[in-house]
Amino acid sequence: MELPFDGAISAFYKDTAPAAIRQAIASADKGAILDDSFPYDARQKRKAYESEMAALQIELAKLQASLRESGQRIAIVFEGRDAAGKGGTIKRFRENLNPRHARVVALGKPTETEQSQWYFQRYVPHLPAAGELVFFDRSWYNRGVVEKVFGFCTDAERALFFKQVNNFEKMLVDDGVILIKFWLNVGRAEQLRRFLARESDPLKQWKLSWIDVEGLKKWDAYTQAIAETFAQSDSAHAPWTVIRSDDKRRARLNALRHVLSRVDYAHKDSAAIGACDAKICGGTDIWHA
Repeated sequence: MELPFDGAISAFYKDTAPAAIRQAIASADKGAILDDSFPYDARQKRKAYESEMAALQIELAKLQASLRESGQRIAIVFEGRDAAGKGGTIKRFRENLNPRHARVVALGKPTETEQSQWYFQRYVPHLPAAGELVFFDRSWYNRGVVEKVFGFCTDAERALFFKQVNNFEKMLVDDGVILIKFWLNVGRAEQLRRFLARESDPLKQWKLSWIDVEGLKKWDAYTQAIAETFAQSDSAHAPWTVIRSDDKRRARLNALRHVLSRVDYAHKDSAAIGACDAKICGGTDIWHA
């Protein structure tokens, strides 16, 4: 089978990845957690995960029905390193919702016209209307991290972004938008393991891009850019919520719980929602580089 990018991910694993990362991947069982700093040594059992997820899906349906009645607007930003589980988590939010009122925004490379506009301008038309829940699969924070790492913006453009982003988000919140910002954080070994799985699976190869391949070599640059972004944009009105996602099951459950806990809606069942796991879901203090 022909591998995407001429097998560049496999080549990175064999020839370039740090020895400790290669060893962690080579010696681990399928369900093992590879990052020693992760608070659990194995992923959550499937039966418990499915039971908890089913209860949360009912609460999400109640939330959407209530949004349609109240006209509330919710925007959820999903950011994180590549392969951190953003798309899979968004899928679990939306799988039982009415898609007409639960949209995903995943913008591609800006056009020449968009490049000439105010940076935030192309995101504004996608903000939620009354009764809508909008999921940003990557967002305006591209400028804070990816564009910085790959040199797609100048330092001056990035500095202007940081000068404006808190005010931009404050305007949204002041106008009544419920804004939730997730950073899904995955360890280096787990990220590479997921990339290797995508590379060898014809049904998942579409998820890979040149940015993913080149980004494997830029772990430290990403780490610095992420830290700078948190320092500049973790505000009282729009704080970051970090989800440690080496275990996708725990990550998805805690993301859903966090949103359901943040929003008031009719017939809310707090017992069914449960409490977020503070070791998995918290502020920027639980972020691990």
